[in-house]
Amino acid sequence: MSHTTKLTAAVIGLGLVTLSACGSSESGGEGADSKTVTLVSHDSWVVSKSVIASFEKQSGYEVKVLKDGDAGQAVNKAVLTKDNPQGDVLFGVDNTLLSRALDNGLFQPYRAKGGDMVLAEYWADKDKHRVTPVDTGDICVNYDKAWFSERKLDPPKTLDDLADPAYKNLLVTENASTSSPGLGFLLGTAAEYGDDGWVDYWKKLKANGVKVVDGWEQAYNEEFSGSAGGRKAGGDRPLVVSYASSPPAEVLFADPKPKTAPTGVAMGTCFRQVEYAGLLSNAKNPEGGKALLDFMLTKEFQDDMPLNMFVYPVREAAQVPQEFVKFGPQAEDPQTMDPAKIAENRDEWVKAWTSLVLK
Repeated sequence: MSHTTKLTAAVIGLGLVTLSACGSSESGGEGADSKTVTLVSHDSWVVSKSVIASFEKQSGYEVKVLKDGDAGQAVNKAVLTKDNPQGDVLFGVDNTLLSRALDNGLFQPYRAKGGDMVLAEYWADKDKHRVTPVDTGDICVNYDKAWFSERKLDPPKTLDDLADPAYKNLLVTENASTSSPGLGFLLGTAAEYGDDGWVDYWKKLKANGVKVVDGWEQAYNEEFSGSAGGRKAGGDRPLVVSYASSPPAEVLFADPKPKTAPTGVAMGTCFRQVEYAGLLSNAKNPEGGKALLDFMLTKEFQDDMPLNMFVYPVREAAQVPQEFVKFGPQAEDPQTMDPAKIAENRDEWVKAWTSLVLK
């Protein structure tokens, strides 16, 4: 796969694939230089050069970026190195993993400037302010419009629909124990059907032929018939767990660009994901880290995110690209779950899901 193709996959997939450009060559040091602020992130950190240059000019700090695998890998490594962290700020811990970071003392309190402009629903850890919400996205089932149109079959709209025999052997999802959207999809079913009901639901999905693969890249770019990558790979599953922002990506990265997205979103299947950033507890340059967190909430940074990382801004009145409005609107009523409930149940649910679905 070419670097360009990997980058495309990464920005759609929110950190579930490995960029060929990542590695120690980008880290630029340990952050000990008081004029350098080091950001640790999952692989999908992508920001316009002009925006980073603007921060560097305004603040006097040079930004160094260390990309460290997918979100789960980045958080786990940060926990292991928290006494001597690789950087000053960690970006990319989401609401499905937040408790792991907070319970391990990963972050120190800091209330970022501009926080009053962030929509209230995206805040977590409100009392201690150890994390700052930066972006949001919806994990949803995507469908291949052409596949359903050719067969004159309506695509599914809800989670209940996915268990209908009409959609047997059509859905591919990611492993909940190894993939962020896979875990988000599991949590969405737990939010919909309750602590016990989600098990019965997954029994129905399994009986209806759901296919499980390790990660988003394989599911979306190999198994899903509606994506450019999936079509090239001979993918034969017209339903995939991905993101509400995947359809606009299919338009923007196509050449020539189609007038309508080739994929759609089953809006009744969505789970709301929020990504956070925080000042690492033993940051070598805490002042630089605070300045970077402040910058992440500015209109300049928030307006830049959507077409780089294919996520939605959390700041009120931030600019949302027309392509998002047209092809990838946010779900109006997504499933959500309190991070405390996720923390209490995540490991047990994943263990039960693995035993039920993979064995």
